[in-house]
Amino acid sequence: MRVITGSARGKRLKELEGMETRPTTDRVKEGLFSAIQFEIEGRKVLDLFAGTGQLGIEALSRGASSCVFVDRRADAVKLVRENLKLTELSDRARVVAGDSIEYLSTLREKFDLIFLDPPYTAGLLEPALAQIARFDILTPHGIIAAEAPSDKTLPALAAPYRVSRTYRYGKIGLTIYRRAGDEENEGSAT
Repeated sequence: MRVITGSARGKRLKELEGMETRPTTDRVKEGLFSAIQFEIEGRKVLDLFAGTGQLGIEALSRGASSCVFVDRRADAVKLVRENLKLTELSDRARVVAGDSIEYLSTLREKFDLIFLDPPYTAGLLEPALAQIARFDILTPHGIIAAEAPSDKTLPALAAPYRVSRTYRYGKIGLTIYRRAGDEENEGSAT
């Protein structure tokens, strides 16, 4: 598992032992970052269910201004910190140890880009999407990238959120949600 491009290009990231954490495959990661490549630089990122931290680290390597990494597992939090140090990206990162859904309900900031890749069998993806929309923590024109099994259809979210596109990579599906800009919402409300 390596950083694809940017300031940390080619750096090999450490991985967690065991089967509880399933890192995003290189194919899916390449597809994701190809789809959003011009929408990363200078953005605030949230890597929820961070695991190894590879998605947020890739975004930081590509010029994101900051990233918050959240994971409930102590070994994952430790590993994210190690990977940030390894890639020399710690100065633009904050690592939070705690439950991701609870974190969303206490959040007082907004993000431009949110990565959601929870353990598939944990049933956390839909609640996370609902909380993000409920608390409206995505900035205007922001993006949510949600990974799930390809045979699973992710829910539509109420305006100003919409499903932009779903990609399939074998058994893995990647759904991109976008938030409309505030000017678009004002125009549709009248």
